[in-house]
Amino acid sequence: MTLPRLVASFGGAGFLQPAPGTWGSLVALLLGGLLLAAGGWVLLAACAVLAVAAGLWAIPRAGGESDPGWVVIDEAAGMWLTMLPLHGPSPIGMAVAFALFRLLDITKPGPIGAIDRMHGPVGVMGDDVLAGLVGAIVLWVLVVTLLPS
Repeated sequence: MTLPRLVASFGGAGFLQPAPGTWGSLVALLLGGLLLAAGGWVLLAACAVLAVAAGLWAIPRAGGESDPGWVVIDEAAGMWLTMLPLHGPSPIGMAVAFALFRLLDITKPGPIGAIDRMHGPVGVMGDDVLAGLVGAIVLWVLVVTLLPS
């Protein structure tokens, strides 16, 4: 397996069947929990550098421009963005983050769907990054509303 293919498949998680996007999101959730335990800034840096930048580099080199199912580095970026409002890796918070991100990633409402229809690495990454940002906003509202300090 080439390095770009390994990166684009998020360490091979994209080759798990069925539903490689869900598997990629689950692997990202578990790794994201470890990163979140180290601090929110660590998770944000991992999202920006490891997922988004690496994904934009790897996708065209791995032949993933048309968003094949095995490309799940975009799910990792979106999952990690969704997790950012969490104060730590709690099981309930992580479950809600996972459900929110998968719902947005699968249904692709509004501009998420529009970006999904774009071609190339920006389109492949963009819909999941936007789904992650929307998921983070919704999760932040839930955290602030349900867990006031």
